[in-house]
Amino acid sequence: MEVYQAIAGRRTIRDFAQKEIPAGIIQKILSAGLQAPSNDHLRQWEYILVQDRAQRELLVGKIRHPKDRKGAAAAVNRWGLTIPSQRNVYIEAIPRQSQMLLDAAVLIMPCFFASGDLLHPESLSSLNSFASIWCCIENILVAAASEGIFGVTRIPFEPERKHIRRILKVPAEYEVPCYLALGYPAENAGRLEQYPVSVAEKIHHDCW
Repeated sequence: MEVYQAIAGRRTIRDFAQKEIPAGIIQKILSAGLQAPSNDHLRQWEYILVQDRAQRELLVGKIRHPKDRKGAAAAVNRWGLTIPSQRNVYIEAIPRQSQMLLDAAVLIMPCFFASGDLLHPESLSSLNSFASIWCCIENILVAAASEGIFGVTRIPFEPERKHIRRILKVPAEYEVPCYLALGYPAENAGRLEQYPVSVAEKIHHDCW
């Protein structure tokens, strides 16, 4: 698949088909992640693949979220969101937060070497390692899309973050930026309407 097609075709999926991803394809996708630019030129990134069901259930045990659309709508109302497309995405997504991680064909926990305190950076430069791991993650998502595989990320809240580190025995000098779930879409997996944007309206010349 041509790169622009893969980027345009990439979509967030929370309903996965019960279909395995061949090991060779997983390795190919993760290799694409390692082609991303890194802040220290060393690509100090690691991938933890959580495939054991019991381990996944233990891992997501700290996730707390409304379990149905009514509860999700109440949360969205508390946040003060009013744009319909934005509200709809959250209302659809929130109740699936745990199940999507359990049902994905592969659950990847990317890790990166953190050069400082992630939550208390001294400057923007202190976030370079955090920025570069997201370049890696986007490479993975685009490469997966080129194979007809889609996914979803979830950034853990602080109680989850500590739980993840303990369950997965993550070294002290590494951080886990997100859960990354990948798989083939289920037959009923739709694509929600996104808020429309125009590149022409996003470009500023010489100044804002």
